[in-house]
Amino acid sequence: MRSPGVHLREITDDDRDAVRALRVRRDQKQFVASVSQSLKEAAKKPEANPWYRAVYCGDEPVGFVMLSWKPPAGLYKGRHFLWRLLVDKRYQRRGIGREALMQVATLVRADGATELLTSYEPGEGEPWPFYRKFGFEPTGEIDDGEIVLRLAFPAE
Repeated sequence: MRSPGVHLREITDDDRDAVRALRVRRDQKQFVASVSQSLKEAAKKPEANPWYRAVYCGDEPVGFVMLSWKPPAGLYKGRHFLWRLLVDKRYQRRGIGREALMQVATLVRADGATELLTSYEPGEGEPWPFYRKFGFEPTGEIDDGEIVLRLAFPAE
């Protein structure tokens, strides 16, 4: 199911407050930090080479995505690491997260990547089913209590 009109946009002063106001469901808060927290982490860790965008559906900000985009070798796991993906509770279960992740994967692959990594904290309501359905597989690694996942891009 594709969600029409989903696109990634740079966050500007005009939409920063609206993007920061996005919230996941209460039962998801243990798995994903808020947009404000994510932006603070990005500012504190410039060496991770953070790349982030608001997820829009039409003219409405509905989500947020952040990657560590080709950080210096050895500093972080992988050359492209999905650090944060969230869709506001009002817009979940509409295919928006999947479409945003599809667009991120396309951008990462166009950048020459052979894989996209992410991780999640296991627990009741964890995001593993979402990632598994998308094609991610466990790498067998555990990083800071989180299970590391890999989406491989087959050679063209």
